[in-house]
Amino acid sequence: MASLKHLKVVPKEAHQATVIFLHGLGDSGHGWLPVAKMLWASMPNVKWVLPHAPELPVTLNGGYRMPAWFDIYTLDRSQTPRHEDEAGLLAAVEAVDKLIQAEVDAGIPEDKIVLGGFSQGGAVTALSLLLGKRKLAGYVSLSTWVPLAHKVEALARKDANEIPVFWGHGKDDQVVEYQWGVKSVELLEQLGFKRLPAGETFARPGLRFESYPNMGHSSSPKEIEDLREWITAALK
Repeated sequence: MASLKHLKVVPKEAHQATVIFLHGLGDSGHGWLPVAKMLWASMPNVKWVLPHAPELPVTLNGGYRMPAWFDIYTLDRSQTPRHEDEAGLLAAVEAVDKLIQAEVDAGIPEDKIVLGGFSQGGAVTALSLLLGKRKLAGYVSLSTWVPLAHKVEALARKDANEIPVFWGHGKDDQVVEYQWGVKSVELLEQLGFKRLPAGETFARPGLRFESYPNMGHSSSPKEIEDLREWITAALK
């Protein structure tokens, strides 16, 4: 995957930390720009990087080309193991890692970088957490799932559970069903992640899972406020 084009929201004050956030299928970095600007106001030293996924043919949508981090073959979760675009997923993880490296090269320590994503972008984030070598300040996965679940246990690094993770999911999600998120969180627990209390206002190693009633495949003011608190704590 080629170098990712991206939007940047520069910090109001000295650049001391970075949040990289990946959009969902068919979207672009512009889709999360309003959220970044909203959170930017209370994080004066944080730079936001909002990458654009490349255009790929998506099997689920009849091969139509659209912004996608990887191909989606089906939403049928009954397949075991599910047919997933492993090569595309790994290429996306590698491309995102180059963005992280660019921040490190610019003088931002790994423990002052948060990687997050929504839906497809959240899946890439989850895989980056499990397969990468970086110890970032934290990882955020919203309305998503852990991909390659049938083999990720054998591939996952052993120290991933030492990193703070925020996972948010709407209970009325009709695209990535809420139970997919629940099962993904259970998988992470099997991998040694400690389940932290919902509603914590600080970030620590382990997995904070927040459920949002009446929220579909989107975000909500409550989730964004939880995210603001969590990212602020993670970057302290």
